[in-house]
Amino acid sequence: MIPATQSDLAEVDAFLSAHVTCAMFPLTNLREYGLSGDQPYAQRLWLARHGAQVTDVLALTHSGLVLPVLPSATYAAASDVLAGLSVTGVVGRQDWARGMQNACGLTGPFTLNRDEPHFALHLSALQMPQGAGQIVPLAQAPADTIKSWIHAYMIEALDTPKAQADVEVFSRYDRYVASNSHVVLMDGTQPLAMCGFNARLPQIVQVGGVYTPPALRGQGHARRALGQHLAQARAAGVQQAVLFAASDTAANTYRALGFEQIGQWTLLLLAEPQVIHG
Repeated sequence: MIPATQSDLAEVDAFLSAHVTCAMFPLTNLREYGLSGDQPYAQRLWLARHGAQVTDVLALTHSGLVLPVLPSATYAAASDVLAGLSVTGVVGRQDWARGMQNACGLTGPFTLNRDEPHFALHLSALQMPQGAGQIVPLAQAPADTIKSWIHAYMIEALDTPKAQADVEVFSRYDRYVASNSHVVLMDGTQPLAMCGFNARLPQIVQVGGVYTPPALRGQGHARRALGQHLAQARAAGVQQAVLFAASDTAANTYRALGFEQIGQWTLLLLAEPQVIHG
């Protein structure tokens, strides 16, 4: 694999777009930051070619997250370009992510090491649930309540250590508000559930941050929140949605909206950054 240059970016964008259901993170990062910036999700890129055609792309974010899109299973070559660099984890389609884990020798310890079912939905097939509540932008919901939900979500869904969640919840909340990425289902003044998009492109969104507090679970609140959010996105021209499910309960919620499983997704986060040895 070779480093991507500015002149390669149109081809890289086209390649990632062709694999968009499995490439939302690197593609949105590419369009947001290109090859520059010190933001956590700005990224370095490497590519492989067969003849003149881009066949594989590897992204490494500024925060050390490896995002592989490797249809040719070029794990050894991808690992080689990371030699001497520090990584904090790997996120991607299960075979690509586990292939990179093995090639890089990432043995942990991990704060998160999980394979989850990966789902997709053409929004023309969205099954809208009925019931109480209307979504509002996250900034319009009670801030202290939502911060407590985000904190709980980080621990429950992402296995974030509590001390880390205690610190990061504030920046995460601010980021959600600034990007207008998340909504809250409200019944009058009562917040019922939260959901959002952790990556968004004009034609497709990736769902994340779906949360209902324990006392309100089992009543379909998350399903209604997400259904309304997806319908809102559809009205704005979005045609497709993807997500990965952290539990069987969550998976059932998504299936009820019309999502179908397309594979497995891996989330691998290291407890401490690890330097890759060539």
